[in-house]
This record gives sequence, structure tokens and C-alpha cells, in this order.
Amino acid sequence: MKNIVDRFISYVKIDTQSDASSKTTPSTQKQWDLANKLVEELKDMGMSNVTIDEYAYIMATLPSNVLHEVPTIGFISHFDTTPDFSGTNVNPQIIENYNGEDIVLNKDKNIVLSPSYFEDLLQYKGQTLITTDGTTLLGADDKAGIAEIMTAMEYLIAHPEIKHGTIRIGFTPDEEIGRGAHKFDVEKFNADWAYTMDGSQIGELEYENFNAAGATITISGKSVHPGYAKGKMVNAILIANEIISRLPKNAVPEKTSGREGFFHVHHVTGSIEKAEIGLIIRDHDSAEFEQKKSMLAAITKELNLSYNNCIDLKIRDQYYNMRAQIEPVMHIVDIAKSAMESLNITPIIKPIRGGTDGSQLSFIGLPCPNIFAGGHNFHGKYEYVPVESMQKAVEVIVKICELTAARHSEVL
Repeated sequence: MKNIVDRFISYVKIDTQSDASSKTTPSTQKQWDLANKLVEELKDMGMSNVTIDEYAYIMATLPSNVLHEVPTIGFISHFDTTPDFSGTNVNPQIIENYNGEDIVLNKDKNIVLSPSYFEDLLQYKGQTLITTDGTTLLGADDKAGIAEIMTAMEYLIAHPEIKHGTIRIGFTPDEEIGRGAHKFDVEKFNADWAYTMDGSQIGELEYENFNAAGATITISGKSVHPGYAKGKMVNAILIANEIISRLPKNAVPEKTSGREGFFHVHHVTGSIEKAEIGLIIRDHDSAEFEQKKSMLAAITKELNLSYNNCIDLKIRDQYYNMRAQIEPVMHIVDIAKSAMESLNITPIIKPIRGGTDGSQLSFIGLPCPNIFAGGHNFHGKYEYVPVESMQKAVEVIVKICELTAARHSEVL
């Protein structure tokens, strides 16, 4: 396990926070720091056809070691971290033989990771956890996935007795801002299907995700001396508040689960003259997804009648539910399920309350279900990952490669 721990920690210490306001790819220059490191590691371990393009998309090949024809499969992860929480100066802590009690992440700031609030912790009693120091995120989303893919490829190279077909791997920038697949060259990747290693707890296997849209609402106000403001002032801040208050109170992330969709207001900025609301819209059901977008449009339209068209709404679709793309090729999910079961892992097949690069890739010709990477509490200071879960993810990757080769041989 030491190898994957050292590898993972070396990755999370490199700041790769993405930036949704940037127009470049990758969206931040610092993503190149990890991208270039990964390229050198891939070459050093003996992977073939290692490439990195002008946008920092990395691809590499592990050649087949069997004589019969086997479908080419891929494994994909992203190296950026969320723009919503600091990834600078990550200082991981290793908790060996976790005792099931509170973990003090930062004594000075009184930041505690507690199983009384985060009940999933109790699943990992007796295991080794990697946590934050309470001041940054950890970056297991998705540097755990990268570490697992790298370790699995290294293992397969060192164990040629494990038979497999051609394996392609891909690492992408900017997944956290919805652009991870935008410049991914599916034709160049040249795989029959792939898996993103980007899920959470051990056992997760997902082929259904949210339909997703982002929205920006800009309100233009008029600032007038408050003593003489009657009939003249237009307070953009108060109009922003009115818009938010009209959204359904229970359709928010903290009050929904399973296939329930939501509106998530993630930032509000402003003054009397100008205010801006940033939010995302999510729903697994395409009809309800469209209804949510229509509802937001109707709210702004109605308020524009009262406030002389001072509200500008922009909605952009980000990605769609990949279920319809995966169901015709469900054997690729079955292989992953069989791999887990053969390793005594109980598959947890459920919809993703989010998205992965795989959701977009599935719509551009690369069917791509999602497999657990092991982390919990992504995008914040309470993030952690059990080392044993990462090791099991490595074993699942290896087993999928092995089963794909074996099953195709049986068909022939």
C-alpha cells in the first residue's frame, strides 16, 4: 500500500485548482505542473504512446499481451480540483488503524472530522485514512483515481502473467468546471469503451447521472441617494434576493437525495448598481430538468415586468444523463460488476448525484460508466480517503482488464 499512498500524496500536494472564469484550457496554468509530472511517470514506468497535447490532455497505452483480438478499453481520471475550495498547500494527514472516534484535523481552528456527523467514517474502522489538515481540500477528487490507474498500470507491467488486451488511459483538465471532455479526442483515444475512476465510496458503479445546466443572472440597478430614492432607486441586491426566494425551498442539495433534482445557488455578488447570481440546475429526469430551466426563466420574466427589464438570464446546458448511451452496451457495466464481485466487493449501483467526464464522453462516442475511487466529502476540508479503498480500486482495474480479455477469448 505504501506505493499508492506515496504516489497519491505527491499528487495532492500539487495545486491544480481550476477556474471557471478562465477562457483557456487548462483553465489554470498550475494544472500543467501535475500534468507534466504524470507524463514523465508514465514514460518511466514503461507505458507506450505517451502523449500530452496543447490543452494538457494526457493519453498513454499499455499494449495487449494476448494473441487473440480483445476490445480496447480505457480508464480516465481528471487532475484538476474544484474552484470552490482551496487546493493550495495541501498537507495530508495519515490516520492509521482508525478507531472510530473523532479525528481532530486542526486543533488550533477546532476543526473535527466526526462520525457523529459523517457516519460513513464508521465503515472504515481499523483502516488507514488520509485526511486534510482542516485548511484545504484533499484532492481525492480525482487524484485518487489517477493514483489508482497509475498503480494498476504499473502492476500489470510488472505482472505479464495477467493477460489483457490493449489498455488506454487518459487524464484530463478542468472536469470540475464541466469542461473535462470538451477537447478530449475520442478518435485519438481509440477505445471501444472506458471507465472513469471518479466515484466515492468503495463499491460504487454508476451509469446514470444528472442532466446539468449552469445559470448566471445579472441584475442592473440604479443607485440614488437613499434620502431621495423613492420611485427612482432600483436595488439590484434586493431583486437578487427576490429571485432566490422564489426558488423551491426544498429543491436544494441539502434537502434532496437519490434521483431528486435541485437548484443550487453557489454564489451571489453585488451592489445596488449591479448584482449577480450563479447557480446550477440538476435533475436525472430530462422532463423535470427542462421544467426547472423553464421555471427559472419564468421567474426572471415575471420580475422583469415589474423592474423594467433589468434582469438578464443566461442558461447553458453542461452535460446530460448518460444512461441512454450506456444501456445498449450494458455488458461493460456487467464486466465491472463481475470484477468487483470476484474481489468480494459489493457493487453499489446507483445514480450519480453529479457528473463525470464519462457523462460527456458517452455522448461523443465513448461509452464510459463510473467506478469508485474511494474518497468521501469531496470539495472541502472534511475530505478523506481510505487507503484500503484505493487499493481495492487498483484491484478492480486489473480485474476488469483480465476479465475483458478472458471473456472475449471465450466468445471466440
